[in-house]
Amino acid sequence: MNQLTPNHSTREAWLQDGIRHLEPIFAKAGYVIPPVRVSCGFPASSSPRTTLGQCWPRERSGGGVNEIFISPKIDDPVQLLDTLVHELCHAVDDCFSGHGEDFKGIAQTVGLEGPARMAHATEELTVKLMMISQELGPYPHQAIVFPPPRPSNASRSKAKCGQCGYEVTLLKKWASYGAPICPKDNIRMQEDIPETIENTTEYDSESLGKGGKAPPDEIRRAIS
Repeated sequence: MNQLTPNHSTREAWLQDGIRHLEPIFAKAGYVIPPVRVSCGFPASSSPRTTLGQCWPRERSGGGVNEIFISPKIDDPVQLLDTLVHELCHAVDDCFSGHGEDFKGIAQTVGLEGPARMAHATEELTVKLMMISQELGPYPHQAIVFPPPRPSNASRSKAKCGQCGYEVTLLKKWASYGAPICPKDNIRMQEDIPETIENTTEYDSESLGKGGKAPPDEIRRAIS
């Protein structure tokens, strides 16, 4: 039994070879992939927690080519290729239309579906990407896992003066002492319970999948 060994020693080599394998898909749709450089790296803008890929226009590159960055958050070969197809659509358009109509036309023709910012491979294209991933072999990278995000002020307890409306955020380590005294009216402030989606009267668990809040797997891909 032959042991499977990686075909590529670097992430960039794997991604660049991935582009070569994707060229027939774009050619069949009537598009030519322009010269691009692709690297594994975090986006220069947007959130590194939510952005899987980013394509820079040629005018921003010292080499005069589109620069594509694929997040080190992902290491699944099919997801990598899916993200790469999305960013290559931006490269074909040289990022002129953002996620506008021209981008949508390119994306749909090559086999992407869904909202433009989250356009992903159709079932038919996914099958092709699975076959390509098998030819490419393992991606020489293990995904980076982000620590849990820090709580925002919106989720912290607050205290408010019932007379003047003066409001402060209570740090967790001091909250057990109770609400402070208002510096203006010299009365004890009233502690507010932080509003969360679970304790509001408008909470609907089904709304999370119906536009209330994007599911965690629907990650937005940014374009600079």
